[in-house]
Amino acid sequence: MQISGSFLTFSLFLAFILISRASSAHNKNDFLECLNLQFQKSNSESDSIYTPQNASYSSVLQSTIRNLRPASNSGQRPFVIITPEHESQIQAAIYCSKKYGIQLKVRSGGHDFEGLSYISETPFVIVDMRNLRSISIDTEKNIAWVQTGATLGELYYTIAEKSKTLAFTAGVCPTMGIGGHFSGGGYGMMSRKHGIAADHIIDAKLIDANGQIHDRESMGEDLFWAIRGGGGTSFGIVLSFKVKLIVIPETVTVFNVTRTLDQNATQIVHRWQYVAHKIDENLLLRLFLRSISSSNGKRTIGAFFTSLYLGPVDDLLPIMQEKFPELGLVKEDCTEMPWIESTVFFAGFRGQSLDVLLNRTQVSGYFKGKSDYVKQPIPEYGLKSIWKFLNEEDVYRAELQFSPYGGIIDDISESEIPFPHRLGNIFMIEYIVVWSEEENAYSQRHVNWIRSLYSFMARYVSKSPREAYFNYRDLDIGMNKIEGNTSYKQASVWGFKYFNNNFRRLVHIKNKVDPTNFFRNEQSIPPVSLW
Repeated sequence: MQISGSFLTFSLFLAFILISRASSAHNKNDFLECLNLQFQKSNSESDSIYTPQNASYSSVLQSTIRNLRPASNSGQRPFVIITPEHESQIQAAIYCSKKYGIQLKVRSGGHDFEGLSYISETPFVIVDMRNLRSISIDTEKNIAWVQTGATLGELYYTIAEKSKTLAFTAGVCPTMGIGGHFSGGGYGMMSRKHGIAADHIIDAKLIDANGQIHDRESMGEDLFWAIRGGGGTSFGIVLSFKVKLIVIPETVTVFNVTRTLDQNATQIVHRWQYVAHKIDENLLLRLFLRSISSSNGKRTIGAFFTSLYLGPVDDLLPIMQEKFPELGLVKEDCTEMPWIESTVFFAGFRGQSLDVLLNRTQVSGYFKGKSDYVKQPIPEYGLKSIWKFLNEEDVYRAELQFSPYGGIIDDISESEIPFPHRLGNIFMIEYIVVWSEEENAYSQRHVNWIRSLYSFMARYVSKSPREAYFNYRDLDIGMNKIEGNTSYKQASVWGFKYFNNNFRRLVHIKNKVDPTNFFRNEQSIPPVSLW
């Protein structure tokens, strides 16, 4: 009896698959035994460990997922979720993951655009930082220690409890986790005056790939530099950040003014590009562009000017009348309030209690996002082409957000921290398209739309590299290999877009602190030797 070569090849392939699955299951069981043993040694409770057999596993997994799209496309779910309450439990997770070759993911707030904190193509575990969220404020020294499992809302609320004139410069979404947001930059409504979150980090506590805990002094200035904008989970697990708080006036002014095409939106948006990055740095004029339904039921473009001024309305109006009269801002458009109430306003919860900042419940959905940086104003005919793209999607489904730079952002060197998007950038663009669960089977149509728009925009944005914001993660611009080694050439495809020339230094630091690439994901800094 002869055995065909194709049959033999298939048999060997099947045997390989079966052996691989058995080995994977064995490693998972060994990991769990190891983890329980390490917890016992440190007198830790095992109720911080969740497996798919736990009744609450799914709710813990889903509770901080912002974007449902990556999870819906992923073939893997974590076989263990750890919600540590003590540093020793994180050390145990690192020890057992290294021992059995299990990929470890770290999740702070779950806002990663591509879901890299909660999905993988290989067996993995999640260290979910939700229970490590203590915040301590020193109003005499204007500093705060904040654990990375805390949210922006919790930080803002806690600061306001202590002082009416202290604040922190970071993003607008109150459920965003401190860990990912700070370590990726942290742009917000006060960034033109006070910079980004990472600019204000003055110390940190981090667990390295060997399970050792470091502060700024023991980790060294290179590693401390890297975790302030270079993505903390490439280099270790950041436990907490020490930040310098900023001093603000007791009264700030907000407004949200809408202009449509019938109200000269195209011309006003065009003019905005010449004004927003040069205007008084106490004022941040953010701009949202959407396709909407007009009062007569027809499609139009809505330009939403959403802004914060650090001061009273009577100081704001002369600035606007001199520098941006085209918008036609009047006093009735504006509202004075304490800074802490402005955080509720910009989060979309106007009129609600400040307690909404403590609500950690995510508003989840399906979406795809991308980003760009603009160095020269987009001409009016370019804006009109953008309007055509927006009208290809249903109303309110797609949005472009223009976030102005300038101010103090320009004054800080692009090598001061890994965040390089400084002098020369007039604004950042965030592109986003959303869809419902019912439409997720046809999600590729929406993804293709945003990719087409992104391709079109190449002529109007930064080049060589085409820059992108790390906190608006986008796997379209390049990915690492999860299994095997990633070459420097492969990683630099995306690395220079996020970090520009700082990417080389980040790779060098990774090579020193994590040469075996224990902390890795599809866009983590790889340990590739350059010298």
